[in-house]
Amino acid sequence: MFIFRLLLSRRTPVCHCNGWKIIEQRSYQTSCEALIYRRHGPYADVLKLEHIPIPYTGHDDIHIRMLAAPVNPADVNMLQGNYGILPHLPAVGGNEGVGEVIQVGHEVNSIKPGQWVVPIDCGFGTWRTEAVCKANEVIPVAKDISVISAATLSVNPCTAYRMLKDFVTLRPGDTVIQNGANSGVGQAVIQICALMGVNTINIIRDRSNLSETIKKLQSLGANYVITEDMLHNEEMANLFKVVERPKLALNCVGGSSAGNLFCHLKDGSTMVTYGGMSRKPTPLPAKALIFKNIRICGFWMTQWKRNNLHDPTKLMTMVSDLTEMIRKGQLSEPSCTKVPFCDFSKALQATMDPHTNKHVLIMN
Repeated sequence: MFIFRLLLSRRTPVCHCNGWKIIEQRSYQTSCEALIYRRHGPYADVLKLEHIPIPYTGHDDIHIRMLAAPVNPADVNMLQGNYGILPHLPAVGGNEGVGEVIQVGHEVNSIKPGQWVVPIDCGFGTWRTEAVCKANEVIPVAKDISVISAATLSVNPCTAYRMLKDFVTLRPGDTVIQNGANSGVGQAVIQICALMGVNTINIIRDRSNLSETIKKLQSLGANYVITEDMLHNEEMANLFKVVERPKLALNCVGGSSAGNLFCHLKDGSTMVTYGGMSRKPTPLPAKALIFKNIRICGFWMTQWKRNNLHDPTKLMTMVSDLTEMIRKGQLSEPSCTKVPFCDFSKALQATMDPHTNKHVLIMN
């Protein structure tokens, strides 16, 4: 994992040009701009835009020019100090993004100058204009997809992909039910399921633009879009006369929203929790657990990546599959607001509003 304290080393960074494979002949900066936090707390209090040195520490490093990096709720949680893992302080913010390799050490053969790469692990620190890391800290992605698709590839689409592949065997005609269906993961679930021939029942909160939201999700391939209140209506019984009960439930909300999914699952089904946006405990109805034998699981994409570091082909296969979906128009670019890197406060503030689009920092 890239160790941030190397960036703050006071020794003068040295680049032996004959030890690097360079994408183009030009002079390189010895420092870059980065969003740094030295303590945990509200982003407005702890996050600062600073210049930091770029350490050329050896011939097995790669030098990356960051292109774009989204601001996700998990990034804000990390700044606040209440995420599952926390980097050593001081740290650079941001866990997801895409960069272009501009030079590599002469010992690096797996990655070439000119390639786009995305970080493998959480805590990389993508909110910066440039970075130096080891080749095994990133994975190449195709350059024939959009910068936004590449920058937002490694969290939401990967989470959707793994949950649909790892917990139950889904076949055409099966059904998946999910809450938070308008989230980034939810939209990816809809599109991947449509490609698999799997039906989706998509639960969203009631809102002022409900009709517009339903049409948007249907355009992605959603079979059924209903509100939380409709889960209690008799319409659900009529729905299951034409579609099988779900064998997989995906929960990112928690609280009563998660509890309401249980009564609609088929016997022997599985519910996977990957978020808790309501910040409330998930009730587990004993009747469903006992008589329907429903299995309860949790999922965290970061942990999956760490568990599979010994077999990078799994990650490469997943990224390749998702990239091919994007290339074929089967997985659309998420709706995003592009924000210049210098206006980072705007992106952080917008991320605090659950009803806004994802905001992506554009470095150049």
